[in-house]
Amino acid sequence: MRCPKCHADDTKVIDSREAEEGAAIRRRRSCVACQQRFTTYERLEEVPLTLVKSSGQREPFERAKIIAGVSAACKGRPVTPEQIDALGEGIEEYARLQGPEISSAEVGVEVLDRLRSLDEVAYLRFASVYKGFDAAADFQRELVLLKKLQRS
Repeated sequence: MRCPKCHADDTKVIDSREAEEGAAIRRRRSCVACQQRFTTYERLEEVPLTLVKSSGQREPFERAKIIAGVSAACKGRPVTPEQIDALGEGIEEYARLQGPEISSAEVGVEVLDRLRSLDEVAYLRFASVYKGFDAAADFQRELVLLKKLQRS
């Protein structure tokens, strides 16, 4: 790290601490040449996450879209905004672990899995839109599947 005062290349770390709730590392440094003290921050560089639609179209991943869809499914249900935000954050973490690109189908399935344990009615609402239900039989089929999953 180069000294901001004398531009010498030789600096030493005096102290390192977590910063920004663990998202960065704060380092106190001292220049060996001029004794100037300064602070640097080390942060993880996030790679942009891309969503691959079923049509093959690519677009940036947006957690806000997941939160909006889940919020609509949870309307009038005993699910807090914090739980919805946590679900959206969890989905984004999951997507980042899969690599720089993830299919919208994979994201949809993950949302359904997490929503099922959060609220069954919200799960059915989300599934009806995501899976394109067009008859009452579709709801019945999904309820049977939901009951099977609960038993196992």
